[in-house]
Amino acid sequence: MQQFEFPIKIVLAKVGLDGHDRGIKVLARSLRNEGMDIIYLGMRLKSEQIAAAAAEEDADVVGVSILSGAHLRLVPKVIEALKLQEIKNRVILIVGGTIPIHDVELLKKMGVDGVFPIGASMNSISTFIKESVRR
Repeated sequence: MQQFEFPIKIVLAKVGLDGHDRGIKVLARSLRNEGMDIIYLGMRLKSEQIAAAAAEEDADVVGVSILSGAHLRLVPKVIEALKLQEIKNRVILIVGGTIPIHDVELLKKMGVDGVFPIGASMNSISTFIKESVRR
């Protein structure tokens, strides 16, 4: 297993009005148990808040959970906020939640690095993060 000199730092958040956070909390605990440094910002955040926190924390990864179905409207706002903070090119952006399979490629074309619809395993998310940070 690849060991990193410093823990991978991940900012996790719920964007928009989505009020369900059990999945992101389970993910946060799972990644923390693997030695990653997790900052969970909470729910109902604006894209600008997430990007500002990621810049301030010098995050390696930004993870956004969306269960409301508004991913095609909210993700571009997150991407734009990361660009305004001048960190989009250095952070890995992952999105998870209620995302139809036919939207996965569209989100990737927008600039999302990894998309994890409902049912994605914790192992697949962790492996993706580790391999992406290594690159």
